[in-house]
Amino acid sequence: MKSKFYESLNRQALALLEGEDDLVAAMANFSALLNDNLTDLNWVGFYVMRGEQLVLGPFQGKVACTRIPLGKGVCGTAAFTNQTQRVADVHQFDGHIACDSASNSEIVVPVRAQGNVVAVLDIDSPIFDRFDEEDQKGLELLVKSFENCLFD
Repeated sequence: MKSKFYESLNRQALALLEGEDDLVAAMANFSALLNDNLTDLNWVGFYVMRGEQLVLGPFQGKVACTRIPLGKGVCGTAAFTNQTQRVADVHQFDGHIACDSASNSEIVVPVRAQGNVVAVLDIDSPIFDRFDEEDQKGLELLVKSFENCLFD
C-alpha cells in the first residue's frame, strides 16, 4: 500500500532532516533519499527560485537544465501557479522543456516558506503515467515535512 510506504519514507526524511539548517545539505540528502527509495526514476532534485527563474539545485540523475523561466515547462508552471503539477506524458505538456529525452512523466511539488514558493521538487520518470494520486499525496507530505524542518 503506497500510503504506508510514504509514511515510512516520511519518517526517514524527518530523521534525516532533524537538526539540519543548511538548505543545500538538506536538499542533497532529501534528493538522495527519494532516489534510493522510489522506483522507475531517472531524475530527482530541486530547482531554487532566483528572481523570476528557477536555478538548478541539488539533484540525483543526469545533467539537467540549469535555468527555467517562471511559468515555463512543468517546473516553471508549478512555481508560477504554486500548485503541484503531475504529468502523465510530458510530451503532451504545452511548453515542456526536455532536459532529458528519456523522461516521459513528471511530478513537480512546490516548496514554500511563509506561503511563498522558494523552490520546487522535480521528479522525472522514463515510464509514462508513473505518478498517481497516492504518489502526489505522499510527495506533498514529504515536502511539507521538508518545509517544516527547514523553514519553521
